[in-house]
Amino acid sequence: MARLIKSSLLAASLALAGSAAYAADAAPSAGVDWNALIIFAIFVLLTLGITYWAAQRTRTAKDFYAAGGGITGFQNGLAIAGDYMSAASFLGISALVYSSGYYGLIYSIGFLVGWPIIMFLMAEPLRNLGRYTFADVASYRLQATPIRAMAATGTLVTVAFYLIAQMVGAGQLIELLFGLPYLVAVVLVGVLMVIYVTFGGMIATTWVQIIKATLLLIGATLMAILVLNAFDFDFNALLVKAIEVHPLHAKIMLPGAAVANPISAISLGMALMFGTAGLPHILMRFFTVGNAKEARKSVFWATTFIGYFYILTFIIGFGAIVMVGPDAIYHIGGDIAKGLLGGGNMPAIHLAHAVGGDLMKGFIAAVAFATILAVVSGLTLSGASAVSHDLYASVFRHGRVDEAAEVRASRITTVVLGIVAIVLGVLFEKINVAFMVGLAFAVAASANFPVLLLSMLWKGLTTRGAFVGGFAGLICAVVLTIFSPGIWVAVLGLSKDGAWFPYTSPAIFSMPLAFLCCWFFSITDKSAAASRERAAFDAQYVRSQTGIGAEKAAAH
Repeated sequence: MARLIKSSLLAASLALAGSAAYAADAAPSAGVDWNALIIFAIFVLLTLGITYWAAQRTRTAKDFYAAGGGITGFQNGLAIAGDYMSAASFLGISALVYSSGYYGLIYSIGFLVGWPIIMFLMAEPLRNLGRYTFADVASYRLQATPIRAMAATGTLVTVAFYLIAQMVGAGQLIELLFGLPYLVAVVLVGVLMVIYVTFGGMIATTWVQIIKATLLLIGATLMAILVLNAFDFDFNALLVKAIEVHPLHAKIMLPGAAVANPISAISLGMALMFGTAGLPHILMRFFTVGNAKEARKSVFWATTFIGYFYILTFIIGFGAIVMVGPDAIYHIGGDIAKGLLGGGNMPAIHLAHAVGGDLMKGFIAAVAFATILAVVSGLTLSGASAVSHDLYASVFRHGRVDEAAEVRASRITTVVLGIVAIVLGVLFEKINVAFMVGLAFAVAASANFPVLLLSMLWKGLTTRGAFVGGFAGLICAVVLTIFSPGIWVAVLGLSKDGAWFPYTSPAIFSMPLAFLCCWFFSITDKSAAASRERAAFDAQYVRSQTGIGAEKAAAH
């Protein structure tokens, strides 16, 4: 095992060196940012070393899926923040503020307000009821086979759409900053992702997130300080100057056109808010801490870091309007990146150069890519756990599998998911990835969140209700998004007269449908199994609030 790990790490290092050499050859024509390349290489080598260290400590399924339960609340909160602070957040929201002003803050608030739901309703029950995935919680008193199959499907669909967005974004960033071809960039991301997860499991993934989150917060803080320093730390003066120089002038302080329609605004808000509470790679992190108290601490620290981070992106966006200028467009591929990065701009990168020169620009660019790499690793681990723990061990083998076989299946799945992610990244190179991110949140809000919430809080939920409701929300979210303007017209080009579904997000329709189906198909279920499931709620509720009955959860 150790020899295999060393060989893999050596291969990754050689691949990185080869990529650098390729970039050096391409430097005259591609304009390689050597500061970014060197800083990124240091980050990769450091995280590969952490992966080797983590691999020596990953011996059981609990180590692989949940870092042995030994992560503190503060560490886990920082890792959760790292999972959540993706390139879409850092580059996209600052770019949205840069191009549209106040409108970008609406997205920030939408992302942030989902955390109180997790803190007050879900964090403690999740930790007390589950082991490795949220399907453990949803199937606690329900029939394991259908519920885990439904939960795993929702997880894999969410992960797939999120992975497409991250892989395409990573490919475009590397192609621009390091001078590498798009294909080489996507393959590099896939290889590093597989190494992190396959050998280091949750331990390596957690520490990669912690390092990345720390670097991102430091870089964003420094940029915000430098921007505010130019205005004597008077934020109002910054806003006044931004209104003066922006082509839209005072209109940048109004909501954008995408939320002018009340239905679109509410639907988008629902997807961002409740989707947070259904993202599998976020929910999985609550099993890495030792107890419910540390789970609550995790949410507190994650909310603190994420809230602070979004304040910084707001300052960075307005700072870019003033210090970069509305006409200084840092283009990274036109329509390819418009959705993820806000109209094809990367003002955060351009602002870093304006306030700190080439070194600051290189640092922020490298951190932006490291952000994508870390998020992709978390997504892959959640997808692998859904296949190995929920499908292979629980559905196909009905629990008759030892830990070693389950972890081996998860590692094989990780390699497969890595290959799939590379293929998807190549196939969807030209797609507007904003709708992939939006669809991931909409699916999480429509398929995962209703079943998870009702399984913990409603006595009447039955297996039939959860199964039908989960799949109804999943199918509705996917179908409506395909028929939305962003996919049906902009991507597929199948109609010039408009899309069949006129709104930007399906959550306002798909999430209530999921709740309605869960309720209706549960109250009409008069089977003996349904009666037993309702009767088991009281014991589950005691367990979810007190943690008493750990032996039942382990046996389950």
